[in-house]
Amino acid sequence: MLTLYHSPNSRSSAIMTLIDELGAQDHVDVRTVTIPRMDGSGARDPANPHPEGKVPYLVDDGHGMSERGAIILYLTDMFPKAGLGPLAGDPQRGEYLSWLSWYHGVMEPVLVFAYAQLDHPILDVTFRGVPEIVARLSAALKDRPYLLGDRFSGADLLLHSPYVWFPDATPADPNIRDWVARCADRPAKWRTKERDDGLMAQAA
Repeated sequence: MLTLYHSPNSRSSAIMTLIDELGAQDHVDVRTVTIPRMDGSGARDPANPHPEGKVPYLVDDGHGMSERGAIILYLTDMFPKAGLGPLAGDPQRGEYLSWLSWYHGVMEPVLVFAYAQLDHPILDVTFRGVPEIVARLSAALKDRPYLLGDRFSGADLLLHSPYVWFPDATPADPNIRDWVARCADRPAKWRTKERDDGLMAQAA
């Protein structure tokens, strides 16, 4: 049995959606914890073993892991029948790993810098900027519905997520706009939102 530490309407919501997409609900014990929120509400939960008090945090046989990209890779490998992540030996494995790593190493930092209105030549040289993010996503999505082609994957689940949280940041580029809409309208996504809204209502 896997254990996921989750806080509703947070980064761990993507992992809840993934578990649903994988049909792995019976294999995961979800434990709801509190986290500090950007609006000042919430607090670190002593029941959460994440070393920084964040979510998601996945525990398997006593061994924990953090970071959504790593957890997505772990789970899509563990439940391969759902077809949400190319396995070792698949020609698209490298592309899949690259997208998951690019999100954490480039995309999210660039979007955070832009949101915080931080601008410095070192950041531009190291991470590039929003126009480069848009160009890479648009090129990848040209003439195909998802990042790996015709099939939705864990990479799509992760990379579209910032634009769901901050719709105003979604580029006007039609390739990206339509991709975000496709990813956001999946039934598992709506079920996660319904569950999270219910948990938030209980806590209020």
